[in-house]
Amino acid sequence: MTTEFIIDREHITRPPTHPGAFFAEDVLPELGRRTIGEIATLLGVSRQTLHRVMAGETAVSPDMAVRLGKLCGNGPELWLNMQARYDAWQAKRRLGKQIEKIPTLR
Repeated sequence: MTTEFIIDREHITRPPTHPGAFFAEDVLPELGRRTIGEIATLLGVSRQTLHRVMAGETAVSPDMAVRLGKLCGNGPELWLNMQARYDAWQAKRRLGKQIEKIPTLR
């Protein structure tokens, strides 16, 4: 028997992981002993661009998502979905009081 756990995404307090940080911390170590420069070359981007994404300073663009998806073999959707979740969480926190004033129409 499988137990199903329902996640109430409205009350999550921990921010989603930035996809660049996920790449840096979880994916990059699994790619072997490659430097950021080597990975950037494989992706067709500058080392600085890749570093900014990995540091969470820059969003994963659709172009970067396609590149990461091809490199990792998991397609762009994962990277775009992670970025969208991260951006939505940030926006909800940034706009908090303004959003509370907007009614929900039913």
